[in-house]
Amino acid sequence: MSHVVKAYAKINLALFITGKLPNGYHTLETIFAPINWYDKLSFEPSDSISLTCSIPELPTDDTNLCLKAAKRLQAISGSERGIKMHLEKNVPFGAGLGGGSSDAAAVLTTLNSLWETNIDKETLHKLATELGADVPYFLDIPGLALGQGIGEKLTDLEVAFPFYIVTVFPKIPISTVWAYKNFKPNFSRDLPDLAIICKMVSQTKDTKLLTVFENDFESVVYKNYPEVKALCDEFNTYGSILTRLSGSGSAVFGVFSDKEIAESCFQVFNAKYPSSLTPSGFLMKPVEV
Repeated sequence: MSHVVKAYAKINLALFITGKLPNGYHTLETIFAPINWYDKLSFEPSDSISLTCSIPELPTDDTNLCLKAAKRLQAISGSERGIKMHLEKNVPFGAGLGGGSSDAAAVLTTLNSLWETNIDKETLHKLATELGADVPYFLDIPGLALGQGIGEKLTDLEVAFPFYIVTVFPKIPISTVWAYKNFKPNFSRDLPDLAIICKMVSQTKDTKLLTVFENDFESVVYKNYPEVKALCDEFNTYGSILTRLSGSGSAVFGVFSDKEIAESCFQVFNAKYPSSLTPSGFLMKPVEV
């Protein structure tokens, strides 16, 4: 019998790069927010571990995070079970939406249950961090989270974002490695207290507070990818309260307080680009379909 789960994407409401570690990784402060855009993963019992995908160009070998997650969980747990996985890929890659990271997290949590390996949260978090800096967020935080370190140090803010979000992928993938190599660092500045501001936003719905939400990748991405900058400008013509790049791009999102305006904006963009509309107060639901 097939077991199917949803793996939701995320946006970064704010993203400040705060330093660089000796190993080459960058530290940051960010606010993760879930959006109503998801892949589907199907699981069937098998003697071995395998993966197929709805998109032929997406690798399904050992470079895929889903396979890596399954094999690492099998190795650390000592399980001798296999699994046949199929990924229905809806979240675009190279978009800064964390689709691959979310898929990997869904594999970890689902197989921990199906294989009855009973791996504790701390160990799962460690496995997730080894797979990618964004993966831990998707394990068990349903709403807004403050990410620090390389993104793996998480604080569940225990609130949901009180506005509508329209997210658009302009069909231009951007390499995260390229973005980190080319952005202009500014490590000495004072940063806003993102956790406090997020909680205030959720309580008051004060749109003026959103002005502190910035993304350090925007200047280099907009300079080198004028199509992405044009998309940002187009959002503003539809009345977006806040328009930002998500992660290192290329997806752009707009924030709206009015449902009808958000829906109208979504319909316009969805006719041209892969897009999603996230309702006010959205939380990642239990993943099982």
